[in-house]
Amino acid sequence: MPRKPEPPPFEGALVIHKPAGKTSHDVVEAVRRLLGFRQIGHLGTLDPLATGVLPLLLGRATRLAQFYAGRHKRYECTIRFGFATDTYDADGQPLGPDLQPVLDRRQIEALAARFVGRITQIPPAFSAKKIHGRPAHALARRKRPVTLKPVEVEVYEFRVLDVQGCCARVAIECAAGTYIRSLAHELGQLHGSGAHLAEIVRTAVGEFTLDRAIALEELARCVQSGRLAEVIIPLEHLLPELPRVTVLPVIERRVRHGTRFDVLPAQIQPGQDVMPAGATAPLVSAAPRPNRLRVFNQQGRLIAIAQAIVPRTYQPIVVLDAAP
Repeated sequence: MPRKPEPPPFEGALVIHKPAGKTSHDVVEAVRRLLGFRQIGHLGTLDPLATGVLPLLLGRATRLAQFYAGRHKRYECTIRFGFATDTYDADGQPLGPDLQPVLDRRQIEALAARFVGRITQIPPAFSAKKIHGRPAHALARRKRPVTLKPVEVEVYEFRVLDVQGCCARVAIECAAGTYIRSLAHELGQLHGSGAHLAEIVRTAVGEFTLDRAIALEELARCVQSGRLAEVIIPLEHLLPELPRVTVLPVIERRVRHGTRFDVLPAQIQPGQDVMPAGATAPLVSAAPRPNRLRVFNQQGRLIAIAQAIVPRTYQPIVVLDAAP
């Protein structure tokens, strides 16, 4: 009889400060080596050029990734005007001479404001978007034609922080799926001089903020000194915006078997309204969302995420602690 696999030694979330030059997959592999297990996934890819917030889910927390898909993201970027590049960022090849414009802040602010709201955006040719099953960047690197369909995205903030010479530093908050490189490229087209993304730092993914992010070097020191638990956000603290209910053992057994259960409104505690400083507000878009609950047992362990079927009746949709 095969032995039941040992659970990972740590479960929850870990916010990594991704360094420049590494892919998100590189970071996940580095953390897997440091922690000694493979059940680790990331929430939202960052380009190699980008630095900043890369949330990782550990152990059973990886099963909650689906609920983070709509988290807002916030960035601080430097956009260099004067020429565009084929990748829309500083890693690409220039598409023309450097015009070296001297920027007018009011003009850049007016142009940036045109991107706020729901917009149609064409993803970069050098991206992971699939064309007939192949990543667009694989075709672009071979100088093959790349035709990508426009997608609708939403930008909540596009604020100019500073203008120096031919560079503008901006803060952007947007919905998942928005390409910041495309925003920079299209802003340069509106300006008339061309532009590309010179630097980008992701400062927040929902409630995961830059001040909680840890560098890989510091993570290695935490592992060596036995302080890893200090930097991991526990499983029970995830999805803080969802209401929670604590169930009795008789209901816990139903939940762990994936069976519907009833909850009185008085038993439900509201989700967290006040988020950490620097978190996106709101965490997710205003689109209608299912009525969901975090379900805890009497020992304070998160055992499931459940969704309302009818008022007061819930169906477990993810069971973290299933019955044997």
